Amino acid sequence: MTSIAIVGAGPQLGLAIARTFGSQGYDVALISRNRTKLDDLVGTLTAEGITAAAFPADVLDRDALTQALKDAAARFGGIDVLEYSPVGTFGITTLTAPAGTEPSHVEFEMNFQLYGAIAATKAVLPAMREAGAGTLLYTTGAGSIWPDPRVANVNAAAAALRNWAMNLHKELVGTGIQAAHVGIDSSIGVSVLPGVEAARPEQISPMYWELHTTKRDEAELVFKLDAEGFPRG
Repeated sequence: MTSIAIVGAGPQLGLAIARTFGSQGYDVALISRNRTKLDDLVGTLTAEGITAAAFPADVLDRDALTQALKDAAARFGGIDVLEYSPVGTFGITTLTAPAGTEPSHVEFEMNFQLYGAIAATKAVLPAMREAGAGTLLYTTGAGSIWPDPRVANVNAAAAALRNWAMNLHKELVGTGIQAAHVGIDSSIGVSVLPGVEAARPEQISPMYWELHTTKRDEAELVFKLDAEGFPRG
């Protein structure tokens, strides 16, 4: 069997990615903090004929995240694809402009984005190396590429994750393991920042399948909407 672990699974992009891979016969491990919300997602996917299971863990608790991924691997006989895309919660995540950014504002985001991704990777990469196959996908907003001063602290950590993921891609060339960054130049579901258009999650999720299957030489894909609201990547 084949499986995907989605870290930061939610009812928008996470669910769309789960459907994209689940429709191809992949088992789906869903990881996020809230057990109740995860169980709802599992119920939705199960009703659609997709095998899914919940593994609650907070990405800020690296031991718990590692254990959740180990449990998922045990449940599904391994993890073939890791997708990392946790999203901060408004009211918890502080958005700062460059001059107003304190070290603590970036420190939180680095823990949330970069360090969580590294911990998740270390939990699954050894088995992928042994198998000589696997896919590691990391998602950020496109501010990691084209900074937006309204969210400078988030952009700083996202850029660090992008840099690390693309370096990992270079390191893993020739191993059978694909590592890539997905930059999303839109809001998802609803517009969050003025001037940033919203895309439907199902418009974005096919990019992950492409990186796993037909674009394994690519270190990065960027999702954008054109003037008519159609995706272009």
